[in-house]
Amino acid sequence: MDVFFAREQLAHRPVQYGVHGRLVRPLENPERAETLIERLTDLGLSVAEPRDCGRSMIEAVHADHYVTFLETAFERFRALPNAGPEVLPNVHPYSTPAAHLAARPAPRTTGILGQAGWYIGDLSCAMGEGTYRAAYHSAMSAASAAETVAEGVGSAFALCRPPGHHAYADRATGFCFFNNAAIAAQRLRKTFSKVAIIDFDTHHGDGTQAIFYRRSDVFVGSVHTDPTSYYPHYYGYADERGEGEGEGFNFNLPLATGSGDDDYVSAVTELLSAAKRFGAEALVVSAGWDAHRDDPLSRLNVSSEAYPRIGEIFGKAGLPTVIVQEGGYSLVAVAECAPAFTEAFLSNA
Repeated sequence: MDVFFAREQLAHRPVQYGVHGRLVRPLENPERAETLIERLTDLGLSVAEPRDCGRSMIEAVHADHYVTFLETAFERFRALPNAGPEVLPNVHPYSTPAAHLAARPAPRTTGILGQAGWYIGDLSCAMGEGTYRAAYHSAMSAASAAETVAEGVGSAFALCRPPGHHAYADRATGFCFFNNAAIAAQRLRKTFSKVAIIDFDTHHGDGTQAIFYRRSDVFVGSVHTDPTSYYPHYYGYADERGEGEGEGFNFNLPLATGSGDDDYVSAVTELLSAAKRFGAEALVVSAGWDAHRDDPLSRLNVSSEAYPRIGEIFGKAGLPTVIVQEGGYSLVAVAECAPAFTEAFLSNA
């Protein structure tokens, strides 16, 4: 199994992250990717340079005007008088609950401040000079891994950084700019009639859910911390089952604060069983290590021992699989969990 990663993905180096009323040093930083590269290559895996699959691969999931905004935002923002070091929004439009389900038209406002509030959903997506370049190459890592699997290789690891599962069709949120798992699934759909995405990050992948919420060809299942008082707050509840043609093809299993290994592993098993009932021919795994009890964002009590158990489950599923890196903000936990999961997956595939 190859690990797809480009050095350009380190170009996103944010210095601001809004949390609890303060701007602090971001938890999502280049060291995460560097740690993963070191630990995965220790397993004997090779790092492969992603192909440049082109902007069209991104626009199969994201609105073209959103992609253009991300490409041009930093330069436009820096032209403002007294501009700060990074693009951050300070105004947002009102939106109805249904508005998250599809890409909106381009905003009528042409100013960078209005557009920043339209396209950036929170204070975790500060954009610097290298952000677009990093996000683009992160998306190419996902697309390249999916192409490899579509061509007949059994599995591939897309070491996506920045991560992606909070990114909507036209909005960046939660450290995420392009939805790498959705890009991978969309590419797999050219080859396989039914694709499943299973997300075990501690946060609900609200962007992934929204992108496929009205579709019946991509199943989306997620285990995550109960969003009642946890990010992303507004989505990730058990009664969100899909809409229209997509009804019944979205499956959320929120876990109560303090849930441990057995609850976590049981939920992954249940999601995979649902994906098989759906008839999935290929699988995208949104892999986050931030459910670990030592992660600074975790409210669960998941230990390192859970991750090889999950890896074994996915390996035994026997499906063509793209593993897409999502969250995980304790470097110590990441260094333990990612290789343990990957080694167990490969040993059982």
